[in-house]
Amino acid sequence: MTTTVALAGSTGSIGTQTIEVVEAEPDRYEIVALGATGRNLDLLAEQVEAVRPKVVAIADAAFVEAARDRLPGVEIRVGTEGLASLGGEADVCVNGVVGFAGLEVTLATLLAGRRLALANKESLIAGGPVVQRARRTPGAELVPVDSEHGALHQCLRSRDETGPARVAALVLTASGGPFRGRTKADLASVTVDDALAHPTWSMGPKITVDSSTLMNKGLEVIEANELFGEPAGEHGVGIGFDEIDVVVHPQSVVHSMVTYTDGSTIAQLSMPTMCLPIGYALAWPDRSAAPFGAIDWTSLSRLDFEPPDHDAFPCLGLAYAAGRAGGVAPAWLNAANEEAVDAFLHGGIAWADIAAVCATVLDRHEPGVPADVEDVIAADREARLAARSVMGLASRPQEPR
Repeated sequence: MTTTVALAGSTGSIGTQTIEVVEAEPDRYEIVALGATGRNLDLLAEQVEAVRPKVVAIADAAFVEAARDRLPGVEIRVGTEGLASLGGEADVCVNGVVGFAGLEVTLATLLAGRRLALANKESLIAGGPVVQRARRTPGAELVPVDSEHGALHQCLRSRDETGPARVAALVLTASGGPFRGRTKADLASVTVDDALAHPTWSMGPKITVDSSTLMNKGLEVIEANELFGEPAGEHGVGIGFDEIDVVVHPQSVVHSMVTYTDGSTIAQLSMPTMCLPIGYALAWPDRSAAPFGAIDWTSLSRLDFEPPDHDAFPCLGLAYAAGRAGGVAPAWLNAANEEAVDAFLHGGIAWADIAAVCATVLDRHEPGVPADVEDVIAADREARLAARSVMGLASRPQEPR
């Protein structure tokens, strides 16, 4: 039986690798919908020619007319609503949209009672309380595509489904990014090119900068708590932030681990490739038949682990603080970080200023629990304005990402 797939963020890193996974098992999957900002129309046109989707969503209205000219005979949907509509078009929707803009896709997919293959961590982090309610929709499933959370998902499959979870700790691994081993003083003058030179992963610029600051790992701690933490029940294993740990592992072969109450630790290992967690999410509850990331055990000589340096990389601690505060605090942190990273990539602030901006904005947030998506959007907007004020930049409309 063929599984239909909708792919939001098709021209990004997750999107292109999702198509690679589908091409590896063409009789198993059919891509019926694609969504992108529209900025890379050449690649989008190539994808449409290759997979022949029924629907294409263009998130940025400025590119719609050009898309209609390039993609004759294809239904074109427009804007955030058009992108979100893909969530109900297929058996599974892969959300590879970058940043907060992915929230609407996440909610639409879950509310349609479909499986969400989630690579957009920001929507779960910023909109956690709202997303949790949507997860209770009959038929809705959420399988994480982040390599770390996909690994935790696999490790937790081994627990006894009929008894107590018996989970003592979740352990997220971090590559350490391009600046592993450097001190705070060493990092005072790093450049954009330095921050984008990741040693093991090929990702988009925003996520790569997040890796260099360890903000990505901090956001993943919040995401892990939303996916697997308290409260215990259908999704949770009854633990909190004190039981979610981060360890630096430069080889990026161990993707995450679960430690159980009897002292046993179960880990998921593979060579670094996003194709494996994408294939896992598409095939769930089965597994992919394509061996992405298989390890040659005769050549893997060592696995190293070390604690993160919180002094040199304060973003990790900021994320723990925001996660413990709960409510809209993670949304404020996420928005501040997106604005600060964008400013850094465009030469507006230094790398070290990213954490300082985030800390200042987080201190300014007004506590509260979002009741609906409008509350989440409002918190995101307020935090962006605060971040731009802190950086001395003029306010601007939020662009589709």
